[in-house]
Amino acid sequence: MSAKCIMIQGTSSNAGKSVMVAALCRIFAKKGYRVAPFKSQNMSLNSYTTRENREIAMAQVLQADAAGIEPSHHMNPILLKPKEDFISQVIIHGKPAGNMNFYEYQRKFRPKALKAIKESLDHLKKNHDLIIIEGAGSPAEINMRQYDLANMEIAHLADADVILIADIDKGGVFASIAGTFMLLDKKDRERIKGVIINKFRGNLDILMPGIRKIEKIIKVPILGVIPYDQNLKLPEEDSASLSERKYKSKGKIKIGVLRLPRISNFTDIDPLEYEKDVSIKFIEAEDTLKGLDAIIIPGTRNTINDLLFLKEKGFHNEINNQKDESLIFGICGGFQMLGEKIIDESHRESHHGSIKGLGLLDCKTEFTGAPKIITQSRGKIIGNGIFKKLKGAHISGYELHEGTTILGNSKALIRLEKGCGNIPGKKLDGAVEGNIIGTYLHGIFHNLRFRRYFTNILRERKGLEPEPYNIDEFHNNSRFSLDRLAQIVEKNINLEFIEKLLGY
Repeated sequence: MSAKCIMIQGTSSNAGKSVMVAALCRIFAKKGYRVAPFKSQNMSLNSYTTRENREIAMAQVLQADAAGIEPSHHMNPILLKPKEDFISQVIIHGKPAGNMNFYEYQRKFRPKALKAIKESLDHLKKNHDLIIIEGAGSPAEINMRQYDLANMEIAHLADADVILIADIDKGGVFASIAGTFMLLDKKDRERIKGVIINKFRGNLDILMPGIRKIEKIIKVPILGVIPYDQNLKLPEEDSASLSERKYKSKGKIKIGVLRLPRISNFTDIDPLEYEKDVSIKFIEAEDTLKGLDAIIIPGTRNTINDLLFLKEKGFHNEINNQKDESLIFGICGGFQMLGEKIIDESHRESHHGSIKGLGLLDCKTEFTGAPKIITQSRGKIIGNGIFKKLKGAHISGYELHEGTTILGNSKALIRLEKGCGNIPGKKLDGAVEGNIIGTYLHGIFHNLRFRRYFTNILRERKGLEPEPYNIDEFHNNSRFSLDRLAQIVEKNINLEFIEKLLGY
């Protein structure tokens, strides 16, 4: 029997679609249903490598975790990763299909994308009882309806009833709900069976007259009002949401994360927030690096353009000035920046070609045109440099990168048992030289022993007591946040109404 489908769409981006899908996945999985999330097309710079060695958006990884299943590329068949202005890398079924502008993608690639979406949806429907589908942006982008691959077109394809979610925190929630209904044609509008208001902070009694009136206007029920809970800590969908993400700002150990214009996989940083005495700050263009105990250069969708940004803003000199005072840690594109040179003679990374790196590690990176590395990785710390006392520690993560890195005098960080690392076949990853560390492994700070060792170095330099390695507060909070999210949603929506839509 084919799975039943329901779809969560939003009145805008960042309305709460991703977390609502995660919550419903958790709720129905606990009721004993085989549940899977699905987002036909996602534009995001936060991505992950599945066990299939395929790339999908991080939001679908969270949703799969909520459903208690392994993430698969079928949960996100089309992933768009902005690369340069108006150009995105198109990932289809977890593998790169090329860099395209909007016109090429919408008019020439759309049939292939729709075929991939159908294949993945059919695959999930054959293997699950319930598919909870996430839309993208708003279904009321009337200039884009004929090219839609993420909202009402998918609702019709999946024969899914739609629940619309609206963010009251932005203001104008009733106007956004009514406006969405008004802009949809009759066929699309009839798909919407209910509305949920999200991120509410006020007195519900004051809101009720508006709810009663909007129900008469749109002629569908408001299924619930979800209170805002600032204690929930869940991975963010994309860099736009970073403006709302509040990291711990008080702590004797100060870690700065450079907010690159094309920052990607910034969820790599999340586990550090749960380290005692650690505070995290995203460093903006006008900020200084002085006084930081550690500086992290995160991943980026375009290493060369973001390195040029750092030089333009004067961070090149500031980073060099801090190399004796701070630990400087580069991840993926950030690792590539730390080397002597980035070689791009064929202009595969950007139109700028080859440029000098920050010169803090004796290595160079070359973009050769070889296939993108998409793999889960594991290995052991070699024990070079400041990681001498961590020698032999197991490490795991995932790789999503182009370019190969050749080491000079800098020593490798990890000996890989699985994965690619710096150069295919060499089984070595990263580099260490003095206070400078780089790695291609996303998720490296998700390893408790590595994270705790890294932050204990910072503690010892500040004269603080090192922390033990026995409790992983990040992992514990992740489980708590998913369960808490499901509890909040189940308590505050008309779940019985949704179950009736599904025929349960």
